[in-house]
Parts: sequence; C-alpha cells; structure tokens
Amino acid sequence: MLPPRCQCTLEQIRRYRHKLSGPLLDRIDMHIEVLPVARELLLSHQPGEKSSAVRERVQQARQLQLHRQGCVNAQLSVEQLREVCQLSASDQRLLEQALQKIQLSARSTHRILKLARSIADLRQ
Repeated sequence: MLPPRCQCTLEQIRRYRHKLSGPLLDRIDMHIEVLPVARELLLSHQPGEKSSAVRERVQQARQLQLHRQGCVNAQLSVEQLREVCQLSASDQRLLEQALQKIQLSARSTHRILKLARSIADLRQ
C-alpha cells in the first residue's frame, strides 16, 4: 500500500521550510523531489541496475579521485576544488545566476561543485 500523498499547500510547505535554519539546510548536499514510481513500471519485470554494478562504479570513482588529488572530493580544500573543478565560461555564468537567484552561501557553492565533480567522476 502506498503512503498517502502530502496534502499540504505550497504556502504551508514554504512556512515549514522557512522554519528550518539556513545553516542546517546548508549541510544537506542535495535537495530533490522524488516522484512516485508509475505502477506499470513498478510491476514490470525490467531489471534495474544491480547493486554490485553501482558499487563497482563508486569504487572506480573513488580510486580516480584518490589518484587525481590524494583524497575524495568531499575532503577537497577550496584551492584543490578550484584546480579539479574548472568551469567553462557558460557553466560559470549558470552557477553565478543560480547563486544570485537563490542566494547560496560559500559553503553551499563549494558543496555543489564537489557534488558535480563526484557525478562527473561516476560518469568518468
């Protein structure tokens, strides 16, 4: 049985999120909305990616990071991050627009870049 869908209004959600402190939210790397899986897909017999394959990809990404910089991306200093996460001019503009629009802190900006670098490493 599926859990009941949230019945909160957008205003109620906004008020709740406003109660959470900025420094607390700053420490959460990803904020994503996960939509329910369609019943047809849920009941289909199409196999998903095996955990062992995901584990192997993660191990390869970690080895790449250790080889490239001597530590995993989460442990990068700001100086190291600038070296291993150089943005194109268009990516830089996009990041600057996002920073301005949602007023991200320096900590959040660095976490976004570390996460982006990790995603790129997972995709090799």
